[in-house]
Amino acid sequence: MFQNDAFRALDRQECLRLLAKVPVGRVVYTKRALPAVLPVNFSLDTDASVLLCTSPDSDLVRAVDGVVVAFEADEFDAATRSGWSVVVTGRAAVVTDPAEHERLRQAGPAPWRPLRHAVFVRIESEVVTGRDLGGTPGTP
Repeated sequence: MFQNDAFRALDRQECLRLLAKVPVGRVVYTKRALPAVLPVNFSLDTDASVLLCTSPDSDLVRAVDGVVVAFEADEFDAATRSGWSVVVTGRAAVVTDPAEHERLRQAGPAPWRPLRHAVFVRIESEVVTGRDLGGTPGTP
């Protein structure tokens, strides 16, 4: 069990640097008035927003467009009992601008499976918090 005094708060820049190192996180949203958590691949955009790529038929698209969601990613080493966790909270929106969609199709996150028509969801990084869970390699 981690000790509370072993946690160290991470600043926004540290959080974003760590997020850029991992390919998978979890989006937390509301589904039928209940909390739902879905693992997703993602990337960070140049403005530090989190980008997701999914199918236009995905329940996720309808559930998150225009609402505040949380996104969490982490990395842990059970052997050394160390790692980190970062949470991004902000409004999610489906990318509808054709030029932006094309840019993301070229440089954004790839879908888990090939999609004929991909939908990109942007989560604004309004609040970014993180914790070092003791001895995380690569953190100051």
